[in-house]
Amino acid sequence: MSIEKFEHIFDQLDLSDHVESFRSFFSRPQNLYIQGDQELHYKYISALDAIEFKAPPKLVKYDTLKSHLKKSGVLRFEQIFEVLKLVRYLRTMKNASYQGIIGTWMDKFEFPEALHEIDTFFNEKGDFKEDKDEDIYILVKRIAQIKADIASSMKRLLFTQKLSTYLVDTQVHYINDEEALLVRGGFNHVLKGNIIGRSSGGFFYVSPDSIRKSKEQINAVNNEKEALFYAYAKRFSATFKELLPFISFIDKEFDKFDHYQARSLYAKSKNLAIVKNHKDSVVKLDSFEHPALHKPKPISVDFSKNVLMVTGVNAGGKTMLLKSLLSATLMSKYLIPMKINKHKSHIGNFKQIQAIIDDPQSVKNDISTFAGRMSEFSKLFGLHNALIGVDEIELGTDSDEAAALFNVILEDLIKRGHKVVVTTHHKRLASLMAHRDDVQLLAALYNEAERKPTYEFLSGIVGKSYAFETAARYGISHDIVERSKKTYGTNHEKLNQLIERGSQMELELKVKHQKVDEKLETIRNKEQELNDLKAALLGEHDDNQKRLKLSYDIAIREAKAAAKGSDMADIHRAMNKANASLPKSEKKIEKEVFVFNVGDNVKYRKQIGTIISMKKKDVTIEVEGMRLRVKLGELRPSGNRPKTRQSEVKLNVNKRSGLKLDLHGLRAEEACERMDKFLSDALIDGWDEVIIYHGIGTGKLSYAVKEFLKTHPRVKDFGDAPQNLGGFGAKIVSL
Repeated sequence: MSIEKFEHIFDQLDLSDHVESFRSFFSRPQNLYIQGDQELHYKYISALDAIEFKAPPKLVKYDTLKSHLKKSGVLRFEQIFEVLKLVRYLRTMKNASYQGIIGTWMDKFEFPEALHEIDTFFNEKGDFKEDKDEDIYILVKRIAQIKADIASSMKRLLFTQKLSTYLVDTQVHYINDEEALLVRGGFNHVLKGNIIGRSSGGFFYVSPDSIRKSKEQINAVNNEKEALFYAYAKRFSATFKELLPFISFIDKEFDKFDHYQARSLYAKSKNLAIVKNHKDSVVKLDSFEHPALHKPKPISVDFSKNVLMVTGVNAGGKTMLLKSLLSATLMSKYLIPMKINKHKSHIGNFKQIQAIIDDPQSVKNDISTFAGRMSEFSKLFGLHNALIGVDEIELGTDSDEAAALFNVILEDLIKRGHKVVVTTHHKRLASLMAHRDDVQLLAALYNEAERKPTYEFLSGIVGKSYAFETAARYGISHDIVERSKKTYGTNHEKLNQLIERGSQMELELKVKHQKVDEKLETIRNKEQELNDLKAALLGEHDDNQKRLKLSYDIAIREAKAAAKGSDMADIHRAMNKANASLPKSEKKIEKEVFVFNVGDNVKYRKQIGTIISMKKKDVTIEVEGMRLRVKLGELRPSGNRPKTRQSEVKLNVNKRSGLKLDLHGLRAEEACERMDKFLSDALIDGWDEVIIYHGIGTGKLSYAVKEFLKTHPRVKDFGDAPQNLGGFGAKIVSL
C-alpha cells in the first residue's frame, strides 16, 4: 500500500489523530507496518510489556551517516554522537540483565572496545570533552582569557567621561554574538567603531574598534581548535568505517526494537491493548472504543459471516460501527494499541482493507455520486481476501434499481472471498439478502419513549430508519412531519410498524435473556462458593487426618517402648506416656439416636445381626451363630437379614500380660509350644515386634528357639536383644 493510500484509509476511518499520537512514541521515524513474522513481533511486544524499561533517546536515521562512511567521509561530532547515543542505550539494556527473550536478544550485542574509547570523549549532552586533549584545553583557556579582557575593556569604555553623554544605557549588548554599546547619534566624535545594528528607538549598536583585535585573536584560536576537532572527527570516522558492519547491525536491530518499545509504552501510557491477527476471516469485537470519540459507548459485535448488513435509525451509530470494525482490523494488522477487551476479541487477517465511505462526486472530473461509487466498486473485483466497508450503499441512485444491482454485486464479492460491511436504508436490499446463510442482519435501535437512538444493535432483524422522528427531533415542525407520513402512505407505515414490532419483540427477548444470564451467573457464583467451601473442608479434613496419623505413630512408638521395658513399672510409665500422646477429642459430636426392639435386624460394624435381648445400654445380638454383647450406641438399623451359619465355632482368647515371653527352665518341645501360642496371640493383637527370653545356659534352648523362629511363616526377622534387654539370652522378633 502506498503512503498516500495508507494515510487516506486512516483519514477515512478517523484514526489520524490516534496514529499521530502513537507515532510520537517512536525514537525515530518509522513505517507503521513491521516487516516479518507478526506472531514473533507480538511475542517481543508482550515480553516488553512484562518488564520496566526506559524509553530510548530520540535518534535520526543512519542512512546519510552510513553513506558518508562508505565514501570515507568525515562525520560531524553530532553524527558521531548519534551512534554513541544508540550504543549507550543498548549497553544499558544489556546491563539490566532481563530474563526471557528480551535478555537473550540484548546478549547478542557485543560492543567493540574502540566504540567505548570514542564514547569517553563525549559528555551526556554530546559535547566534546575539551579537557581530554591538552592542546585543546590550552586553547579554550586562552579564548576565555581574551573574552575576559574584552569584558574589562568594554566596562572601561562604559565609564569614560567623554562617552557618557552619548550612552543610552550602561550595559554591554550582544548583537550576532558581538559585544556592542547602545549610543545616540554623534558618537563618532568620541568612539571609533562599526555600527552593527539599530534599536527600535533609533539608537545605534556600535562594536568598538578597541576590541576588534581581541576578536581577531579569538577567531584565530577558534580556527586552531576547529583544526584539532577535525583531526579527532577524522580519526573517529575512520574507526566508524571499520565498524560499519556493526553499526549497520545495531541500526537494523534498533529499528525492530523501536517498533516494539513504541507499541509497549504507548499501550501502557493510555491503558490500551494490542490484539494480534488470527489466520482466519472472523472479526469479533468486545468492548471496542473508537479513539476518535469522546466517552464512546463500547461496541461488541460478532462478524463471523461474509456480509454484515446494518440497518436502522438515522444517526444511530451505523457508520461508526462500520468504521469500528474496519479500524480494529486495521490496527490489529499493524499491531497498533487500541481500547478493547483483547481476551474476548478475535480479529482475522486480511490482505487489504477498503473503505467506501466518502461522497465521490467531483465537479472537476464531471463525475456524479453514483458514477463515483461504481468506479470505486469496480476496483474491488481485482482484489482478493479483502475486508470492505460500504457506508450508505444506496447513495446516489434509485433505491429499487440499486437493490437489485447491489444484491448481485455483493454476491460476486462473496464468491471472491471478500467480507463486506454495509450500512443501508434499503429495506428492499436487506430483504433480498436476508435469506442467505452467509449474511448477517444488524439493526440500530431507537428509544421511542425518549425519542432518540440508543446506539445499540440487535442481530437478525431489519431496522426502521425513523426518518420522521429524526426530522422532528432536529426542528422540523409537527405539521410537516404529519403531512409527510400521509404522503408516505398507509401500507408503507404498516410495514414500518411491523418492523418496529419485530424490533421491540427482539429487544424484549434480549432483556429476558439478559435476566436469565444474570440468574445463571448468580447460580454459578453460588456453586463456586459451595465448591470453594467443600475444598476448604476437605483440606481441613486432610490436615486433621495427617495430625491424627502423626499422633497415632507417636503412640505406637511409645507402646513399643513400653513393651521393651525391663519391669512392670517402666511398662506402665511408657504406656501412660503413649496414652498422653494420643489426640484428645476437642468437640463432642452428637450421635443420631435410634430406637430398637428385640428381633430387629441391626448392623454392628461390618456385620449384620438380630437383637436377642436388651438392657438400658447393653444389647445382646446374634451374628452368624455367635452371641455378642455390645453397646447400644454402636448399633445401626439394617433392613437386611443376618447371615446364618450351619455350625457354631467357639473361640477362646486368653488375655496376655505383655509382649515378652520367658522360656527359662523349659524343655525344647515345651518351649516351641509356648512360642507358637505366644506369636499367634501377638499377631492377633496387631503387634509387629516381641521379645523372647531363653537364657544362655548350655545353648540347647537357644538353638531350639532359633530353629523354631527360622521355620515360622509369620516371622520376618529376629536377632539377639541389646545388652539392656538380655543380650545373647534373648531374641527380638519382627512379625
